[in-house]
This record gives sequence, structure tokens and C-alpha cells, in this order.
Amino acid sequence: MTFTTERLILRPWEEADAESLYEYARDPRVGPIAGWPVHTSVENSLEIIKNVLSAPETYAVCLKSDNKAIGSIGLIPPMQSHTEAAEDEVEIGYWIGVPFWGNGYIPEAVREMQRHAFEDLEYNAMWCGYYDGNEKSKRCQEKCGFKYHHTEKDKPCDLMGDVRTEHFTYLTKEQWISDEQI
Repeated sequence: MTFTTERLILRPWEEADAESLYEYARDPRVGPIAGWPVHTSVENSLEIIKNVLSAPETYAVCLKSDNKAIGSIGLIPPMQSHTEAAEDEVEIGYWIGVPFWGNGYIPEAVREMQRHAFEDLEYNAMWCGYYDGNEKSKRCQEKCGFKYHHTEKDKPCDLMGDVRTEHFTYLTKEQWISDEQI
């Protein structure tokens, strides 16, 4: 499935995206704050595409102008959520390469994934989380209507081999519908 917004294409990851993924995921300002290690090579990025980004409802974030992957967004089902999500709830995760920070691309992609989750997949609520210090992610969540729900301290971040504090935000379908009317 592919989604189109005003400026973006959200499409499944392809093996051909490995070089582009490496270009942005090797930057230490991107992965570690989101809970995953920097990519070490194009081959490493290819393995991530095959084993992680090939998951259902995971999409490359691409500019319409060139369809080149510059980030990722995905819906995480309740059984894989980082917090306790009910069966009718989904979690969303995202990141974007540093050169594209501050352009509103991820809020634009999040809004389309909200629409997809609530209208197409019929979820009733959406979770989103961010680790302490990730102010950009916190701000994106606020822009997209998420409200602070709770904080979980001393959470293992397995991919980084450390322990963190994670803050969770929440948005119901009813809140989303109400926000869309404004």
C-alpha cells in the first residue's frame, strides 16, 4: 500500500533503498535518541530493510519530487507495542534524516498514518512514545494532537543496551475526529 500527501509518498521499503537508508541512519543524531544504533554500512541498512522495515504497516517516507527514502514511519500492533496497548489500539513510530528536520514532513506523515489507522484499519486509539531528551519527537506529537498520558522509568532499551525514561502520548479516534473538524 502506498499513501500520498501534499509533499510526500509513504511506500513500502525496498532493498534498493539501502543506500539512502544508510545515508541518513548512519548519523548519530537520528537512531540513538529513537532507541536504535547508527547503521554501520549499506549492507547493515539492507539487513534492517529485510528484517525490520519489511514489517507490515511500515513505510519509507519519501519526497514526491524524487521518491527517495528520507525517513520511516510505521504502525506497531498492540502485541508489539512499547506500552500496554489494548487490541483496538496501535502505536506509531517514526524518524527522518537530519537534513529534513524542521520542514514538517513527519507531522504530515503522522497525520496520514492517523487517518489510515482510524479510517482504514478501524483502530480506536493511537499511542506514541519518546525518550527523555527527544524534544523534536515530543513537539511532533503535540502538533499531531497527541496528549501526554504517562511516563515509564527505568525501561530497558534493548537495541542500545541501556535503560531510559520513556514518555507516552495518546490520541483517541474521537479526539482525532474532533481535531480534524477544527
